[in-house]
Amino acid sequence: MCLPCSGWPVFIREEIMSSAVEFDERLIETLRSLTTIGIHNAVRGFSGLLGHKLEFGEPNVKLVPLTEIPMIVGGPENEAVGIYLRAEGDFHAQIMMILPLEKAFQLVDLLMEQPEGSTTFLGSLERSALGEVGNMTGTFFMNAVANALGREIRPTPPAVMVDMVGAILDIIVATTGGVSDHVLLIQTCFKDGSRSVLTDFWVIPDAQSLQALQQAEKRE
Repeated sequence: MCLPCSGWPVFIREEIMSSAVEFDERLIETLRSLTTIGIHNAVRGFSGLLGHKLEFGEPNVKLVPLTEIPMIVGGPENEAVGIYLRAEGDFHAQIMMILPLEKAFQLVDLLMEQPEGSTTFLGSLERSALGEVGNMTGTFFMNAVANALGREIRPTPPAVMVDMVGAILDIIVATTGGVSDHVLLIQTCFKDGSRSVLTDFWVIPDAQSLQALQQAEKRE
């Protein structure tokens, strides 16, 4: 079972990004607001797609060093599922969801209204369900950012990977081109009745896109 939505892990360490763009509290709050809008719309989409109502906990947004991701999701040798997509167009970012394998099983059971423990492997149907979680959440987050900026943002199709955490991150980090040493961690619980699963989303925006968002936030 996941942690209660109000009891986020205390070992996550917030730091300030050592780059040209500073993640001040106001920008973090803007991202938190956009995340809430995106996840709310994604959950509505899930509910319509699945035919039963899902809920979510208020998102928690943190800035963490890229090097801390493996430990937050259980260690570099822990087997996990990674769902990855990119934002293209007028705003560039990478979005990924990394779930330890057991938590991925729990999320599939929740989405498919199965008793907990029913899913023990990830076939094509289970991978498709997880890919849709990453796809819809990432897409609706991008839509919220696009509306805030008044710009066009296009998501790429999601890629679903099952491997060790370290191997998944190697693939993702190789495509960042050294954009940032820090990433945004977005945590929320997907809930169905008394059951809930804590999920971690990671957003790696490039510096120019962050500057555009920061400037739009200052104009408000």
